[in-house]
Formats: sequence, C-alpha cells, structure tokens
Amino acid sequence: MSKEQLYTPEGFQKLLDEQKYLTTVRREEITKDIAEARSFGDLSENAEYDAARNEQAKVEARIKELEELIRNAKVVDEDTIDTSVVSLGSAVKIRMESGEEREYSIVGSNEVDPMAFRISDRSPIGKALIGTRAGAAITVELPSGAKTVITVLSVARSKD
Repeated sequence: MSKEQLYTPEGFQKLLDEQKYLTTVRREEITKDIAEARSFGDLSENAEYDAARNEQAKVEARIKELEELIRNAKVVDEDTIDTSVVSLGSAVKIRMESGEEREYSIVGSNEVDPMAFRISDRSPIGKALIGTRAGAAITVELPSGAKTVITVLSVARSKD
C-alpha cells in the first residue's frame, strides 16, 4: 500500500476522523474491556478477554492501515478544479443510453460508495468520464463487456 492515493478533501477528512476516533476513544474503550475481562479470573477460559483482545488486534490493524493511507494521500485542491471538465471531486449528471438520468460524484478509489452514487475515478464509468465536458457523448465498456453510450449533461464541483 505504498502507492499514492487521490482523495477529495471530504474523503481525506473522514480518514483523519476515523484515525482520531480509533486512537483516542476506541483504544480507551478496549483497554477498559480488557481490564474488566481480567477481573473475571482465569484468562485461559475467559471468552470476554479473548473477544476484547481480538477487537484490540482489529483496531490496531485498522489504525496502521489508516496511518499508511494518510501518509500516501494526495488531496485534490477543490479551488483548482475546472468545473467545465470532469475530474476528481466533480459532480456529474449523465444520461444513460436507456434515457435514465443519474448524478455521480467522482471520488478516489478509497472513497467509493455506490449507494451514495460516489464512484471511483478508476471505475469503468469514472475513467471514461474524466476529462469530458457537458454535452459530450462517450462510449463506455462495462465490466460485463457490453458497451453503452453516456451523455454528460452537466459538470459541477461535488456537493459532498
């Protein structure tokens, strides 16, 4: 994971917030859970102690992962985003070949949330949209191998 990753300012802030929560609040909670479980006696047959130690290992692994992500993060400066061209941090309204309209936010690969219509700049649709302008019609090859035509209706700075 030593590769530079692009983030929107919001996505980067989420990393910082999660790291702060885990290193301050969650670590303290787990320390208390371990102390409480120790008070129950024999550690060799103590399920609460084992569960607390397992949770501690998971949290520490996630903290290390977050530190690596933060160290290798490159945050896109929203002030430099050309809103006339699709780029990381853009909100893009498109019309599918079927006539269905959708709006996507183009985000870094670690910020993806399909349910919130946040797609990666590396996804098939995201990659095809990068660099296009409103009014452009592009052909996108989907993971299934099928091709579809997408029309870019508008490009703006992401509202997230």
